[in-house]
Amino acid sequence: MKVSEIINNNKLNLSIEVFPPKTDSAFESVKTATEKIASLSPAFMSVTYGAGGGTSKYTLDICKNITERYGVATIAHLTCVSSTKETVQQKIREIKEAGIENIMALRGDIPADMLDADRSKWQYHHAIDLIRELKESGGDFCIGGACYPEIHPESANKKEDILHLKEKVEAGAEFLTTQMFFDNNLLYNFLYRIREAGINVPIVPGIMPITNAKQVERAIKLSGSHVPQRFKALVDRFGDDPDAMMQAGIAYATDQIIDLYANGISTIHVYSMNKPIVAEKIMSNLSDIIGK
Repeated sequence: MKVSEIINNNKLNLSIEVFPPKTDSAFESVKTATEKIASLSPAFMSVTYGAGGGTSKYTLDICKNITERYGVATIAHLTCVSSTKETVQQKIREIKEAGIENIMALRGDIPADMLDADRSKWQYHHAIDLIRELKESGGDFCIGGACYPEIHPESANKKEDILHLKEKVEAGAEFLTTQMFFDNNLLYNFLYRIREAGINVPIVPGIMPITNAKQVERAIKLSGSHVPQRFKALVDRFGDDPDAMMQAGIAYATDQIIDLYANGISTIHVYSMNKPIVAEKIMSNLSDIIGK
């Protein structure tokens, strides 16, 4: 099933993100974790794509397994940075042959060893290049893209960021999933600004339950997310107690989701970090709300 069909209903839909293993030896443990999450019957699941495409085979294997065994719709992530057109076209063919209908089209992080490389001859510079290629590929894909409620780290300002986001939608992105955020007011402000700019595709907010104190620093580094005082106090109080921090982090994320749904946002994305217990506890907290 296409994600666009799932998003366009009024009940609470939770999507869960998982990531593939980096090595063959880790495949079975990751597969087991993703199966446990799929058994919870989320609305859909997205499977990430490692830097440089190194885990792309696992991405498709996990997507196929989730759909075939559990009937859960999946999104295969696809990145293009530093790739050749031949490589990307081959990956598109593989996704199509696997029967996957949904693709999250991303530029991807630039590999550390290529940060200083000459990018003038790269065939892809932005996600919009990949989205256009997907639209021209002949595959009947539902294409998603990424957005940043605060600002993309490489954008000069919010105005420029929204302009590029609109171009991404005009190229063919049918929905946008946000980077993580910890203050819902940032998301509401972002929605106001993009709707004013004429961006009208569905926005799927991305929520990351912080279950240990070390995640906070990493989350800020990755996303540049603003951390509200309320959340800082939570980490200060429970950060040294792993069990309490997990419970508090899940409660905070649950509260964000309830607030979003109460304000008319029906599809919400959870960054699970491959932890079935996180997905299970959030879905349990929302058991009487999901499907209403």
